[in-house]
Amino acid sequence: MTTADLSTGRLAPRTRIKLCGLSTPEAVAHAIDLGADAIGLVFYPPSPRAVSIERAADLTREIPPFVSVVGLFVNATPQEIEAVTRRVPLTMLQFHGDETPEQCADLAAVAGLPWLRALRVAADTRRDDLIESANSYSSATGLLFDTHVEGYGGGGKVFDWSLIPAELGRRAVLSGGLNAQNVGDAIRRVRPFAVDVSSGIEVPGARGVKDHARMAEFVRAVRAADAE
Repeated sequence: MTTADLSTGRLAPRTRIKLCGLSTPEAVAHAIDLGADAIGLVFYPPSPRAVSIERAADLTREIPPFVSVVGLFVNATPQEIEAVTRRVPLTMLQFHGDETPEQCADLAAVAGLPWLRALRVAADTRRDDLIESANSYSSATGLLFDTHVEGYGGGGKVFDWSLIPAELGRRAVLSGGLNAQNVGDAIRRVRPFAVDVSSGIEVPGARGVKDHARMAEFVRAVRAADAE
């Protein structure tokens, strides 16, 4: 399928791309040049990808229109959310800890922003479990499906994509072990609304250090899958 179905004039679906864990001006600028729909900033100090409020404010100073800035939080307090959003022009929050649906909604209300909920998929997770979780987080703008690992945040590991129910596709942000080599297959099998990558665009063995070539390869792989 090309960019449009000539018989109907209908555009082919375009998978949105979030490049996460960016921490340098060069990585942010490169993500924007590549056409990323969103960049992700991590506000979880134990993470090797974490940025301070001051750093995040500098990184987002020249974000152009229509590029989303997503802030990733893990069990943050309302005060921490407020401190970040007062200085950093976030457009969405991403909750990656043990937050309940009520806590997510309350924290998002502090910022007055939409939010994503990360759902961690373990080896024993069932499709019904994901549907139940999705229903409980019904006020979330989207659901980010990531691989369950010890601790919080991504572990660069892939889970069984077939577990994601087709009916959640429009809310699905697929994450967990994605890279330029497997993202095309992931898009063809899941048809998520968006994909989210962090470790898959990093220098091997250097957690948190983005590789500009891998960033470009990932974006090209997504666009190639969309064009099929």
